[in-house]
Amino acid sequence: MPIGRAAAAVLAVVACLVAGCSDDPASPEADPSLVRVPQDADSIQDAVDRVAAGGLVLVDEGVYRESVVVSTADVTLRGVDRGGTVVDGEGERPYGVVGIADGLRVQNLTVRDHTFYGVLVTGVHDGDVPSANSGDDYAEFDPDRFPPVQRFAIDHVTAHNNGLYGIYAFDAQHGVIADSYASGSADSGIYVGQCHACDILVTGNVAERNAVGFENANASGPLVVTGNRFTGNRVAMTLLSNYQEAFRPQRGNQVVGNVIGDSGAGDSPAQADGGFGTGLGIAGGVGNEIARNRIVGNPRAGVLLTNTEDLPASGNTFTGNVFAGNATDIANISAVRAPATANCVTGRVTTVPAALAPALGCGAATSQPAAAPAVIARRARAPRGMSFLDVTHPGAQPGLSSVTGGLERLPDRVVLPDTARIGVPPASLLSGRGGS
Repeated sequence: MPIGRAAAAVLAVVACLVAGCSDDPASPEADPSLVRVPQDADSIQDAVDRVAAGGLVLVDEGVYRESVVVSTADVTLRGVDRGGTVVDGEGERPYGVVGIADGLRVQNLTVRDHTFYGVLVTGVHDGDVPSANSGDDYAEFDPDRFPPVQRFAIDHVTAHNNGLYGIYAFDAQHGVIADSYASGSADSGIYVGQCHACDILVTGNVAERNAVGFENANASGPLVVTGNRFTGNRVAMTLLSNYQEAFRPQRGNQVVGNVIGDSGAGDSPAQADGGFGTGLGIAGGVGNEIARNRIVGNPRAGVLLTNTEDLPASGNTFTGNVFAGNATDIANISAVRAPATANCVTGRVTTVPAALAPALGCGAATSQPAAAPAVIARRARAPRGMSFLDVTHPGAQPGLSSVTGGLERLPDRVVLPDTARIGVPPASLLSGRGGS
C-alpha cells in the first residue's frame, strides 16, 4: 500500500537526522564557499571553522570579542567595513587573528586591544595554538619541525593598541602586507621574522606610535619594503640579525622609496629605548639595499649601524637617499669584536664619528670607524612611555572598494616591483592616513 505524504515526510526527516544531513547552508556538511557573520554563524571563529577551503568569511559591522585561528587553506577573512568590523581583545586576549594554513587573506577589518599581536601568520603552532615568540619567551624554532606557512595577504587592516605586534609574519613565505595601518605596539607595528628566501612585499603601510614602526629579524630576501610611511615611532624601522631566531644573519632586503623618520614619539609604549630617536637601525644586517628613501627628522641618527654579538653590519648600500633634519645622518657604534665593514654610501652625509664619512666609500672592504654608544645615546633622551592600551586611536582608514570577489588562489610567488623605477617619495607620502 502506498504511504501517505505526511508519513513520507516524517520518514524523510528521520532519515536525514540519522544521516546527519542539514539544510543549513553554513553547516559543515554543506561545504559552503561563503559564510557570513552573524547571519550564518554567531562568531568569526565558528565561521572560519565552517567555511570550505578557498571560501570567504564575510563579517558584518560589529565588535567581535574573540580570538580567531584560521586553519583551513586558502580562506579569505574579510570585513564589510574596515573601521566598523572590529576584532576586540579587550586588553585580555593574547591575539586577534592567527593564520596557520597556507593561502590566508585577512582584509578590511580592525584588530585591537590584544595583549600579544593583532594579526599573525605563522608556521609555528601546536595544533591550533600559535607558538610564535612573544615577550621574553624567545626560542629558536626549528624550521624543519615547523615548515613556513605559504602564501598570505594582509591588506586594508587596521591593527592598533595591540601589546607587542600589530601585524606579524613569522616563519612565513610568499606574502604581502599592504595598505594597512599599525599603532600602539610595544614591540613593532609591522614585523617580519625568521624566513629564508622570504618573497615578501611590504608596501603602502603606515606605522606610527609604536616602539618600532617596522621590524625585520632574520628575514632575508627577496623582501621588498617600499612606499611605506614609518614616522612618529620611537624607532622608525630596524633590520636585525639575532640568535633567538633561525636563518641568521638577516640579509638582502630592498628598502626603497619610503618615508622614514620623525622618530622619538612620546605617545607610544616604552621599549627599544636604546635606539630611541633612530630612523633606520641595522644590527648585524648584511647586504641590504637602502635606496631613494626620505630619512628625516631623527634626533639620534638617520641610520644607526651596529653589531649583534659577533654578527657585523656589513655590505649594506645607501644610494640616492634624502637625509635632512637628523642629528647625524649615519652613525656607527659597532663593537670592536664585530666591526662594520664594506657599508657603502653615495652622496654627502654627516657621520659619527667624523672619520666614518670617508670610510663609507664604495668598494672598500675594510673595517669602518665607530663611536662609543654613549656618544649617540645622550643625543636623545627617551620620554616615559605609556600603556599600549592608552595610545591614541587612529582615525578612519580607507577600505576596500568592493567586498565581493577577489577570491582567486594566491600565487605561489609574489610579483615584486621593479625597485629601479621607484624614486624618492614626497614628504607627504600617506600623511593623510596617520596623525604624524
